[in-house]
Amino acid sequence: MPEGSFIWSHLEKQHRAVDQWVDWVWLIVLLLAAVLLFSINLGGLPLRDWDEGTVAQVAREIWRAPLGSMHWLYPTLSGVAYQNQPPLMHLLIAWAYSLGGVNEWTTRLPGAILTATSVPLLYGIGREIFRQRWAAVYSALIYLTMLPVVRHGRLAMLDGAVVSFLMVMMLCVLRSRRDLRYCLGVGIGFGLICLTKGMIGLLLGAMAIVFLFWDTPRLLTSYYLWIAVIIGSLPVACWYAAQLLHYRYDFGQISLVTQSLNSIGTVVTEKSEPPWFYFIEIIKWTWPWLLFLPQSARLTWENRNLSWAKLIIVWSGVYLVLISLMSTKFSWYLFPIYPSLALAFGVQLAETENLPILSSSYPRAWVAGLAILAVVASGGSIYFSWDSPPKTDLQMIFAAVALTMTLSAILAERGDGQFLKILFWGSYISLLLLMKSNYWVWELGEAYPVKPVAAMIKRANPADREIYTSFAYHRPSLDFYSDRTIIPASLGELQYYWQYNGQPYFLLNTSALDNLQLESIKLVDQAEGWKLITKDTSRL
Repeated sequence: MPEGSFIWSHLEKQHRAVDQWVDWVWLIVLLLAAVLLFSINLGGLPLRDWDEGTVAQVAREIWRAPLGSMHWLYPTLSGVAYQNQPPLMHLLIAWAYSLGGVNEWTTRLPGAILTATSVPLLYGIGREIFRQRWAAVYSALIYLTMLPVVRHGRLAMLDGAVVSFLMVMMLCVLRSRRDLRYCLGVGIGFGLICLTKGMIGLLLGAMAIVFLFWDTPRLLTSYYLWIAVIIGSLPVACWYAAQLLHYRYDFGQISLVTQSLNSIGTVVTEKSEPPWFYFIEIIKWTWPWLLFLPQSARLTWENRNLSWAKLIIVWSGVYLVLISLMSTKFSWYLFPIYPSLALAFGVQLAETENLPILSSSYPRAWVAGLAILAVVASGGSIYFSWDSPPKTDLQMIFAAVALTMTLSAILAERGDGQFLKILFWGSYISLLLLMKSNYWVWELGEAYPVKPVAAMIKRANPADREIYTSFAYHRPSLDFYSDRTIIPASLGELQYYWQYNGQPYFLLNTSALDNLQLESIKLVDQAEGWKLITKDTSRL
């Protein structure tokens, strides 16, 4: 080998080693930052209704089941067969219960940790598709500091885990273009998605196929890929086969038709929204990064012949169209789209830094947007300082946001690239303050607090496992905390149950109790304006 070639080869190896070392440093930093943000004050607030209450109840029943009962394969919800979703996340939470007991922290921890790992995984995806490392860094940091990502990732839901497995699948899809061994990771990621969210895995898998059809069609003809997909799908097929054999027609009707095809998910009540619902959700919750959307969309479309742009267009477009066509819509269904938005914003910011600033500032829309956000956040801080007593936590959170946006606007106006560092740090600190406070699960304020009422029910320990309530809708979190099934009923139904049931238990507020005008009432206990009553058999 000529001496010059030897020296060049040696320098190339050194550069590659340094490059890998820098990547590992970024992966560790991003993981630590994500774990801190996703785990701080994780058990400080009660579980919210629907998703968290349901998941926790199923996990606890798995944890309570005796060994050898096959309850892990055939889970139940309040003693009734749970055929909504495969129980992968419920099993992880049940395992956490066996290690740390049943509480909010152990309920939310598995999902939070899995979602935290999606941050360095997104960095890895960025390194695969972008030439510049900073585009990958910015993408990961933007994703880390998106409010819906942090909030939903911390909740005991299935969506954070799904996104983490989606990242594994997409990273392996990208790497399999140059190394077919990564096809196995594609199959495993797809299988984990299906074991977590059932048929939603087909939608996300279709997204990967569309990308490969556009970008690397030769890979779709590779038997390595399809063998890997079959291997990853085997556990899923075995689970569905076991359910069909065990439940027969009921499983096919409830799980495959009612739940999957109608897209009702973990909530059994209908929630229809207009087709543009998700566009409104993106506009509401992705600030301040939404400021970069127009330039990001233009840059992506102009480079649609490149792999990174194809991935972003397919990831965002295909998934957004599919979920917009669903009859039932929830804000957390958007979770899988946030990584693609972060990639689009990240590459735009990296490109902007490489371009010479022709004027004395960045685009006027950026400066104006940051200034408006600063004014709004300042107004929020002042508003909460006037409350009696003042909400100090919210005041500090809005003050942190206001300071971040103000400094960023000033630096952007001057054309100083340091405005991005201020924006990242300030957004991270603001989210850290929010998660440390008692306001990050704001849905808890939509109805009465369940823990005092549940404690009252457990203290009374009624003999009947079913309690009827005058509250308007079912609250799974109340079922979980009270370890009873609390069934909502109309006034007419309550009167019927009171008359024809031997020893019914009712959970009523004062107005319902007055309207019912029941006879022979025995007050068992009360809390938070709710009274637990039953029949006074001594007066009958």
